[in-house]
Amino acid sequence: MDEANRSVVSEFVFLGLTNSWEMQVVLFVFSSLFYVASMMGNSLIIITVTSDPHLHSPMYFLLANLSFIDLGVSSVISPKMIYDLFRKHRVISFGGCVAQIFFLHIIGAVEMLLLTAMAFDRYVAICKPLHYLTIMSPKVCTLLLGASWILGFIHSLTQLLFVIKLPFCGPNEIDSFYCDLPRFIKLACIDTYKLEFMVTANSGFVTLGSFFILAISYIFILITVRKHSSGGLSKALSTLSSHVMVVILFFGPCIFVYTWPHSTSHLDKYLAVFDAGLTPFLNSLIYTLRNKEMKVAMRRVCSQLIVCRKIS
Repeated sequence: MDEANRSVVSEFVFLGLTNSWEMQVVLFVFSSLFYVASMMGNSLIIITVTSDPHLHSPMYFLLANLSFIDLGVSSVISPKMIYDLFRKHRVISFGGCVAQIFFLHIIGAVEMLLLTAMAFDRYVAICKPLHYLTIMSPKVCTLLLGASWILGFIHSLTQLLFVIKLPFCGPNEIDSFYCDLPRFIKLACIDTYKLEFMVTANSGFVTLGSFFILAISYIFILITVRKHSSGGLSKALSTLSSHVMVVILFFGPCIFVYTWPHSTSHLDKYLAVFDAGLTPFLNSLIYTLRNKEMKVAMRRVCSQLIVCRKIS
């Protein structure tokens, strides 16, 4: 296609989730409440872990960083979705669409790798308790966090390089409420079958690879726990169950979108709402309600904040 016939698409139009007024109201209330709750809950976890010396351990260090990532997961999609719900003309610039794809993939990849690091932390705590503080030293925790961000950046940049120079000459309508890679690629003016395969293989490999590593880690942990019955291990197993719940909530929608043969169905749009709006909130809820130490620390922090506010 020559340059004269290649009109440049400067913006994309979202078709959204639904045209039903009642459904839009429900989605607005649902999304707004869970977005605010997610931001407050994950911010409180970060503040609590940072300010409470009792929580300065590898597990809570990784948890605070997971909460930071969850703030990003919520913020990349939810504000734009909520803003667009009652708009007739839902648009996003080409640059904004590409930026949304980039941040979604870097945040998603970092969260997968962080969950893997947290599984490793639980594996060491349960299977090698006497060497836990030596293996999970502050240096190792920092390296795990740094590696997660570097690998997440490489993954996202690779995805971006696949699509950044694609020609777009119309149509420019995306049947979704955010810029997801499968639908974005389909709007290109060229045959994108091979490219779609490479993108799906890349994301699918990261998603399934992380999921299988997590599954193997949990199997080893469960085998070890089964051989012991001490109170400490029971407590560790209780903590582990929280990780398993978070992993299922996060990986379920991702595996569906990037490995299902017909991922551009209406179902994956609602899974995206769940993943962006509800999952970050549930993560903070699961890690607080199922963790007595965290609940006590949060009460302590909230009490201190109330006292400081009264004094000021």
